[in-house]
Amino acid sequence: MSFELHPSYLVGQHLSDYDFDLPVELIAQYPLEDRTASRLLHVTEDVLEDLVFTDVKRLLQPGDLLVMNNTKVIKARLRGHKETGGAVEAMIERVTGETTALSMLRASKTPKAGARLFFEGLQETHAATVTGRQGEFFLLEFDEPVLGVLDRIGKVPLPPYIEREAREEDAGRYQTVYAEHPGAVAAPTAGLHFTEKLLSELKDMGVDETFVTLHVGAGTFQPVREEDLAQHVMHSEWFEISPETAQKVNDAKKEGRRVVAVGSTSLRALESASVGEGVVRAGAMDTRLFIAPGYRFNIIDVMITNFHLPKSTLVMLVSAIVGRDRVLEAYRHAVAEKYRFFSYGDACFFELNRSKRA
Repeated sequence: MSFELHPSYLVGQHLSDYDFDLPVELIAQYPLEDRTASRLLHVTEDVLEDLVFTDVKRLLQPGDLLVMNNTKVIKARLRGHKETGGAVEAMIERVTGETTALSMLRASKTPKAGARLFFEGLQETHAATVTGRQGEFFLLEFDEPVLGVLDRIGKVPLPPYIEREAREEDAGRYQTVYAEHPGAVAAPTAGLHFTEKLLSELKDMGVDETFVTLHVGAGTFQPVREEDLAQHVMHSEWFEISPETAQKVNDAKKEGRRVVAVGSTSLRALESASVGEGVVRAGAMDTRLFIAPGYRFNIIDVMITNFHLPKSTLVMLVSAIVGRDRVLEAYRHAVAEKYRFFSYGDACFFELNRSKRA
């Protein structure tokens, strides 16, 4: 499935329209001990309400369908050296086969095709060969299965705004409790607030659940560099929707029940797979879908998400749900009330304006 890279609704929109002041001390550097202890800001066109995350039980309704991303974060950061001795750091972007991967590489001199790289653990070294380039990424062929190498010597790739080295506890805490399919280099962070106990309580309330898989790439952290948003090209991400999930979503829409996307990745997967209002199709595909004000939603009714970076495509996405002015108002409120921002921070519960429906 292909997507229009420069949607018409982006014409006339500017990067500076989505800026706001964010004190650096509000960027969460560590997770809370209790996943559900985070705060929750409820935002609609009429409501701005300060809650705690467990209040999601009050906001959700029997019959709602929670759609969560069950990707699993891989230990994608590798450090080592080139055959010539120079230091090299790899950030795996996507595992493309049992022994192959796309990767960003940081080195004093750009490795060429055929170069051998040696990645080091405490007691072992694993080798890979550079086989070519694909845009900004390097094609790597490992001497053994990639996921095994990453699991043994890789480091959790914490986001760039977390200004510390990854710790042992990040390997579990920077992962949702329902993570299943390895492949992401960043967590679908809206899901970090859920525990098995909370999900069980929601199920007992009559809230249904289902899963998509979207492997979050490092491109999610790349800044938007074009002031004219019509010139920005979204990074590509792979996702899959199973026939069972597609059936659950389509049944919910047909029956008038709400579809609740847990995070921007679940939302983008659902909207990318839509083939008309209220209908998604199953399958695996890549998406570059850019959602901003003017986009008409086909599937989702509610989005649970964390707070996002100023001038990011994610701020533009949530602005498409309740409007740019409302989002900036909510973010100013969150700053004043000292909410915690970004991956290890607090959450929002956005309800779609009726006017934003396709």
